[in-house]
Amino acid sequence: MALTDKGSLSELYIERSTGRGLVGNIYKGKVVRVLPGMDAAFVDVALEKAGFLYISDVAKPVSASDLGLAIRERSEEEGVEAALPSGRTYPGEAQPMRISDLLHNGQEILVQVAKAPIGTKGARLTTHITLPGRLLVFLPTVDHIGISRRIENESERRRLKEMVEKLRPKDTGFIIRTAAEGADEETLYADMDFPTKLWEDVHERSEPAGAPSQLYQDLDLIRRATRDLFTAEVDRLIIDDAAEHQLLLEFVRTFMPALAPRVELYSGSEPLFDALGLEVEIGRALNRKVWLKSGGYIVIDPTEALTAIDVNTGRYVGKHNLEDTITKINLEAVKEIVYQLRIRNLGGIIIIDFIDMERPQNRDKVYNAMQEALTEDRARTNILKISELGLVEMTRKRVRENLSSTLSETCPYCEGTGRIKTPASVGYEILRAIEREARGRKGDVVVIANPDVGNRMIEEEQDTIEKLENRLQIQIRVDISAAYHREQFEVHFVSSQSQ
Repeated sequence: MALTDKGSLSELYIERSTGRGLVGNIYKGKVVRVLPGMDAAFVDVALEKAGFLYISDVAKPVSASDLGLAIRERSEEEGVEAALPSGRTYPGEAQPMRISDLLHNGQEILVQVAKAPIGTKGARLTTHITLPGRLLVFLPTVDHIGISRRIENESERRRLKEMVEKLRPKDTGFIIRTAAEGADEETLYADMDFPTKLWEDVHERSEPAGAPSQLYQDLDLIRRATRDLFTAEVDRLIIDDAAEHQLLLEFVRTFMPALAPRVELYSGSEPLFDALGLEVEIGRALNRKVWLKSGGYIVIDPTEALTAIDVNTGRYVGKHNLEDTITKINLEAVKEIVYQLRIRNLGGIIIIDFIDMERPQNRDKVYNAMQEALTEDRARTNILKISELGLVEMTRKRVRENLSSTLSETCPYCEGTGRIKTPASVGYEILRAIEREARGRKGDVVVIANPDVGNRMIEEEQDTIEKLENRLQIQIRVDISAAYHREQFEVHFVSSQSQ
């Protein structure tokens, strides 16, 4: 699913039928290990790895009205205000609660996936269930009303809060989404009805269910994206599958009938993403080096701890002076960097190495441009000022695997290092292996190696091979196999009679 803005790829979501997303799913889980030192616990929810549950995501086992924990924002793009206090102290308690006060090994609890498994980490879980509707997000465990910061008109904010306060079930909460702006009471009540009934169903089924077991699966990508992203600001929703088009039309007519005319079935002969030029953009988002229009380029290197981004002048030489040239490239790089962060879904700590600028006002100009560009990003970001070394440190909330991890895997040749040995290095490694194995042994040697290595040994290392043969009193034969990768080889000792 691609979201485009003015013809350019803005966001990309990928979900395959064999790997449905987990975020939003509700499970009855079993606590398998409590970690007092980390104030967290591992919970078995019938996934490949146990989920991780922080104490701030654990509701105290009392009525919802007594809860004093902050509700995590259901959708970062909504920019929901957090009115509840953060921290781990419950009302009427002077000392913070500990995880061991709330959970114990073997305990069965109801949890929801807040963040999908990423890399070697299991899913991030929460007991604060959130069930999104089109206009509202239902919070069955928290007595709280939040509202999207994108609804800026104060009278409209008051109007919506008052209506939700009047309509909501007792001791429950709601987040008012951006799409609710202008909605009347009847529309809001209708949007409340589905998630509240869904929660009743989930709660009823959880009682007899064993642990671990899945109680609810969130919508698939098509309907989830339509629910969350298809607003009045979207001109067209184009889909290239006739059967899914009909199902989607029914979904839109039910929940957002005014937008139904904007749903289109693509019938062109060329694949949809090719016709819109999106495949090229996706391919570009997998490259380590990204060229800028001016001739400069950026290099993006994700690592285990952080993502490093380097800005370079490349082919751009400027027209006036060095400082102006550097500033122009840095400003152009800002737009491309923010764009690539969104497309690639890069998260965690990000270090950007801009080209050094002498003047403080130019550094401020680049920093301000970076801040402004990030306002369009749905993910939560935090950015620090440019350091004296020209570095920008920032964080970006990570909610799912990045694009590279989704579409590619670690290279079996280099095992993720990005480097492999040269044919010369492997050739000398083979000669050292022969010398090591030949001591005290009789017979001749057959070497099987990759074509790059084998051909180089035959053509350029013949003198070295002959010296080794004379010293060890053996014969060395090099055979080539295209099935061997460059660093793979075998050394066999054979008797003269078997040759």
